[in-house]
Amino acid sequence: MAKDKVNMPASTAGLTRYFDDVKSKLEFKPGHVIIMAIIIMLITIILHMYGSSLIGLG
Repeated sequence: MAKDKVNMPASTAGLTRYFDDVKSKLEFKPGHVIIMAIIIMLITIILHMYGSSLIGLG
């Protein structure tokens, strides 16, 4: 019965963990990224609504 055992490769075969190798000089907390995304969305919405009048086209 022991001879019927099938050896499978390791579950992490072929995966490389790059985040351990490289450290970035700029690091952002997840909350800061969400706040920046919300600010960019608000700026985009405001520019779509009032942008033409702000630059004198409307």
